[in-house]
Amino acid sequence: MITMFPFRFSLTRSLAISALCLTVGFGGAPAQAQVTAYKQAIAEAASVDEAVGAFYRQGKYEPIWTADTDESRARRAALLDALTRTSQHGLPDMTPVADKLVKMLGEVRTTRDLGRAEVALSQAFVDLATDLQIGQIVPSSVDNGIVRKLPERDRTQYLVGMASSKPTAFMRTLPPATQEYRALMKEKLRLEKLMADGGWGAKVPVRKMEPGQSGDGVVALRNRLINMGYLKTSATRSYDSTLQSAVQQFQVEHGLEADGVAGKSTIEQINIPIRDRLKSIIVAMERERWMNRDRGTRHVLVNQTDFTAKIIDEGKVTFVTRSVIGKNTSDRRSPEFSDVMEHMVINPSWYVPRSIIANEYLPKLRANPNAVSHLEITDSRGRRVSRGSANFAKYSGRNFPFAMRQPPGPKNALGLVKFMFPNKHNIYLHDTPQKHLFSREVRAYSHGCIRLAQPFEFAYTLLAKQEQDPKGYFHRVLNSGQETKVPLKQTIPVHIIYRTAFTSPKGRTEYRRDIYGRDAKIWNALSRQGVALPSVQG
Repeated sequence: MITMFPFRFSLTRSLAISALCLTVGFGGAPAQAQVTAYKQAIAEAASVDEAVGAFYRQGKYEPIWTADTDESRARRAALLDALTRTSQHGLPDMTPVADKLVKMLGEVRTTRDLGRAEVALSQAFVDLATDLQIGQIVPSSVDNGIVRKLPERDRTQYLVGMASSKPTAFMRTLPPATQEYRALMKEKLRLEKLMADGGWGAKVPVRKMEPGQSGDGVVALRNRLINMGYLKTSATRSYDSTLQSAVQQFQVEHGLEADGVAGKSTIEQINIPIRDRLKSIIVAMERERWMNRDRGTRHVLVNQTDFTAKIIDEGKVTFVTRSVIGKNTSDRRSPEFSDVMEHMVINPSWYVPRSIIANEYLPKLRANPNAVSHLEITDSRGRRVSRGSANFAKYSGRNFPFAMRQPPGPKNALGLVKFMFPNKHNIYLHDTPQKHLFSREVRAYSHGCIRLAQPFEFAYTLLAKQEQDPKGYFHRVLNSGQETKVPLKQTIPVHIIYRTAFTSPKGRTEYRRDIYGRDAKIWNALSRQGVALPSVQG
């Protein structure tokens, strides 16, 4: 029996609890008064949590943790063990909770004590299961741009599952079962070991280094890349082709221009310490828990920090293109959320959002009624407004009574196609005439929507599921010049995410800049909850 409690829990106390279980009827003839007291204690303790209370009401207040059965002992052991391993998941160390439960069990003297211990075990389990499945943090409480809905579960069902399953196996089903989550856990353990072993060594001087150079700076760069796993051990002091290739690989895996030159931005990324990369991993694990649901056999994945939009089919990337996201200002940052793409519009009009009218175009119209002449101004009935007869000076952003529209065409702000997943945030994917922006390393310039570098090819890939000749079909509609809504016969989930740490198809962990500062906020929130890095710094 002692093996069920791998903590400071004496054999005498464990036997005492078993004896007490027997006296209240969990294995022998029931003593009605004690059974009543026990069940009343459960009812009282469970009343503070509706999910826990509902479970016990449904089960007529029968115990699942404190009965004198092998099943109950196995559940206790699985829970107490899991509570000591929470830090592996980037959650606070819950060993003190496990110790408190063991102490509570060890101090059981009456049936009421036992009833309260039963509920305490259930409460700890439900809290742990919730943290493992959907995370510790409510996303919108950290940043109002994270509008993702958590994959809420019926917390009563956690207890039902534990009561009807093999405990250790059921515990393994709680965290996300994705390959990404497992890879992040593996990387977390790897980085923690590296920290304990001294980290990546001395930082590199922040100055431009390129092929053909030599000296102490090049040696420092070489040593850092060796420690980071991008180079084999070498004694060379020159910036040779091998070092250049290593720099290029680092640049690719950190979203930098892969020119093989160690410029300022590259060296700044190389000098980021392990502890900061570890924070990114832990935040990514929390974010993965926020998305612990079926994402769709086919879905669109936009990673804002990576500036890419991908189409995923059965877990494999079948199309990828560069993207431009919202500018890093309070009114333009792209939000994070999931929705479902229903249709595309070829030759779209651009209906100017009210915020842009108020903040950008109305001041110009006040100064010059003929400003922004590429836009139509219409009244509430859709009739065009004469600029000469309108007194724009008397309107503010609040009472401006007109709408503004840019007709379809190659200079339209949305380009020649947009992809719609109707949402209250007014966010969608679209083409753009500003093609030059896609060549930049950091691509945060839009008003919040996601611009695509290859929107036509994106459309072909989507249409391939419903058209024999998707490219031909697309261009026939495009060449008509008419604004045309094209429904998708199979709607497609769209997930707009923000990951500064993620795994590549080759299984390597890649990192990106925290362009909006959201991950820093999440880390701070997790820290306040008790999440901590190992004490050894690297």
